Amino acid sequence: MGHAQIKTVTSREFVHNVSAATRVASEGGTVIITDRGEPTLALIPIAEYRRLTHTDKNLVELLRMPEADAFDVDFEPIRIHPKDIDA
Repeated sequence: MGHAQIKTVTSREFVHNVSAATRVASEGGTVIITDRGEPTLALIPIAEYRRLTHTDKNLVELLRMPEADAFDVDFEPIRIHPKDIDA
């Protein structure tokens, strides 16, 4: 089995030949699109996109830092005391 193709094109090349880029991605490859020499976008097969973005976790679980379980931290509740505003 061969390696997935990775092709790098400029944004101008991409605009002028979208079909070639989509052909690479539809065959399982990746197209890196550059702007002024810097990679800015990646065109990947939808199956790979779904694999990379699929998760059963919610936002809190995704942001949770498991390494923080080693620390015991107690926070004092914040007390807000309203002040009168001079008119």
